[in-house]
Amino acid sequence: MRDFTDSDGTQWTAASVEESGVDYKGRFFLILTSAKGVTVSLPDVRWNTQRTAARTLKTMSEVELRRRLRSARGRGYEAIP
Repeated sequence: MRDFTDSDGTQWTAASVEESGVDYKGRFFLILTSAKGVTVSLPDVRWNTQRTAARTLKTMSEVELRRRLRSARGRGYEAIP
């Protein structure tokens, strides 16, 4: 998990979620959740293992995380639970 702030000052948490299925390749994908409860998933950002996902999120810059958030919201991947 990784916390970051978007350009509006909203706090977000980036994490990986496991998608179940028979294929293990790319089983984990990126999900962003705001402090306000808005969830944005990025099903095209995938990792094979939880360890790889955690390492990648740990090393991603806040600029990259904000860019991914803008991209996902622009493509309509936002869902309010």
